[in-house]
Amino acid sequence: MATSRFVMHIAHVFCRRTSALALIVGIGASLAGCGSGDSVSSSEPAFATEARPQINAFLADTMTPGAVVYVQSPKGDWLESFGTAVRGTNTPLPTNAHFRVGSVTKTWTGTVILQLVQEGKLALADPVSKYVANVPNGGNITIEQLLTMRSGLYNYSTSLAFNQTLDAAPNKVWTTGELFDIAFSQPVYFAPGADFRYSNTNTVLLGLVIEQVTGMSAADAMKARLFTPAGLTDTFLPPQGDTSLIAPAPHGYQWGTNAETTDSDALSPERQAAAKNGTLQPTDVTSVNTSWAWTAGSGISTVKELAAYVQRMVGGGYLNADLQAQRLASCRSVNPSDPMAASYCLGLAEFGTFYGHTGEIPGFNTFMGYDPATKTTIVTWATTAAAPDGTAPANGIARILMRELSKASEVPSEGRP
Repeated sequence: MATSRFVMHIAHVFCRRTSALALIVGIGASLAGCGSGDSVSSSEPAFATEARPQINAFLADTMTPGAVVYVQSPKGDWLESFGTAVRGTNTPLPTNAHFRVGSVTKTWTGTVILQLVQEGKLALADPVSKYVANVPNGGNITIEQLLTMRSGLYNYSTSLAFNQTLDAAPNKVWTTGELFDIAFSQPVYFAPGADFRYSNTNTVLLGLVIEQVTGMSAADAMKARLFTPAGLTDTFLPPQGDTSLIAPAPHGYQWGTNAETTDSDALSPERQAAAKNGTLQPTDVTSVNTSWAWTAGSGISTVKELAAYVQRMVGGGYLNADLQAQRLASCRSVNPSDPMAASYCLGLAEFGTFYGHTGEIPGFNTFMGYDPATKTTIVTWATTAAAPDGTAPANGIARILMRELSKASEVPSEGRP
């Protein structure tokens, strides 16, 4: 890593309540612990030796049952699983397990859209009304503004009624029409282009644009354009009617209800205390239907395939050189008044020297990033979306890894061993 300190990264409060990006600054406190999972080799890089006890302690502190870590870097590669595939058991968590990637799916959608721009089949300046009718301000909202989260459209997944339905009917198969009924019935946040506001509505609209322009399902378009060319056979957007994980797969867990975490991932102090003393247990949400997230967050992958994807997405391979450069140069701060704020780009995010995305969906939390300067890849995922105090476990693990990789990159000062 280029710097000696983890500067920042973003955590998407994705699933039920995404209203913005939550910015995490600093490298966090030093942690200690012990234990190990299924590692990739006996001769491991130094950063892995240092990171492992910290990760074990962090998972224990956040009450996260399991996680998988994958790093590819000039300092060495590391693949390892932690914890268990099934809470309360010693079931091993395979490093090749399938998991829900959450908002990482947005980068798949954004990449296909940019390929269509490259092919001249649509333009970033096109209004969304050209492809989807009845969108509030649709004649003034551009494809680019949907990609960069600057449309001002209400985020349907922040609706309390929507979250109450997720709790009452977890296996409901949602249609895009139902999602838009929620989104379009609410006032817009601001005029198109006036500000930044993270909204799943944007990316679901882009999914419909893909289908309109290609004449294919969004899932088939992603497979043909992104996954098959890269040899990714375990990465896909599942059908709306069956979003179940395929084997091997762990169980995923959720603390609290969707309704009570509509506005914040953190449970109330009383509920956090109950989780700590064991009187509150998480819900197994492995089999819930995630059709409501569709092209904004229902994707499934494995850790190695997601690493291969982010390397290609950021390092080149999906877009021509000019459009690729434009995409990486498009990043704009989500809070210009804060020099430490994260940035959002054309269908991806920038955090420090890494480009990628994070994802949160019931049962799973994901961090995916690639630093093109150092050719370092970090992919982590965990089997809870958030801890009782709102901590995103995969993001916390990524911070640990970035810190240890930075230490490994430091040059000792003169006179020091």
